[in-house]
Amino acid sequence: MEGNKSNTGLKVGLGIALVLFLATGFYTMNLYSSSKKVQNELTAEKQLVMNDLNAMAKQYDDAIGENEVANSNLIEARARIQGLIDSLKISETNVKSLWRYKSKYQALQKEMDVLLAQNDSLRVENSYLATSLDSTRVRLEERTIFTDSLLVQNNALAEVVENASILNTVGLKGFGVIERTSGKLIPTERAGRTDKIRVCFTVAKNTLVQPGDQELYVQVIDPKNNTLGLNEQVTFGEKTLNYSTISKFNYESTSLNVCEFVTSKSDFEKGRYIVNIFNEKDLVSSSEFTLK
Repeated sequence: MEGNKSNTGLKVGLGIALVLFLATGFYTMNLYSSSKKVQNELTAEKQLVMNDLNAMAKQYDDAIGENEVANSNLIEARARIQGLIDSLKISETNVKSLWRYKSKYQALQKEMDVLLAQNDSLRVENSYLATSLDSTRVRLEERTIFTDSLLVQNNALAEVVENASILNTVGLKGFGVIERTSGKLIPTERAGRTDKIRVCFTVAKNTLVQPGDQELYVQVIDPKNNTLGLNEQVTFGEKTLNYSTISKFNYESTSLNVCEFVTSKSDFEKGRYIVNIFNEKDLVSSSEFTLK
């Protein structure tokens, strides 16, 4: 009798253990499936953002190709989009990262609407002016319109980052310079004559950032994908950043123009250079230029 009771208790215990094992396995499979689904959705969303950026770049290419005289504002905007595409390719696939890139895409979309509308208006106006004005006056009108367009662009970008809690930058430009013994700097597009890379940008006004000493990380990548300058590393959580130099400045809650220099341990290569500005681990601005 006691043996039967013991066997019955053992069977019940084994049954309970089996039920718990199956329940745990079912829960684990559901959790894995849910995590995999979320990751797939984030990957698909990232591809949609990439597709939107590529489509935007194509629109700029078409607009630039329609002009006999290249519109520098369109070219600079196209370069910013390419920099964002390059950055998105290597970015982490998570909600925070996608939100940041979507925000930048929306800002660039607004900028493109303004620039393309002005570009269309400019082409129509040039056609009319050609019948009554000489070429010198036409070039003067174009330069005036380009300048106005640049002011609108900078104001629009400043408004986009106005409510952010971190410092942001606008008007990022990188270019080669020749440094005379007198200290005079001469811009150049020739790789063989370049002594340094000069990186200039404007730190946007942001009332949410406390005044005081601030710093941003400058990263310049050459055509061979090498980080120029110091090429030192800094770690933020699980992310490691290779930077060319650290831009340190005193922020007084107003727009601030900043320029930094980046050198190379060897001769500068011909080709496309990418310039990135990071606020700690966050990419806040990107641009590119070419040395011939």
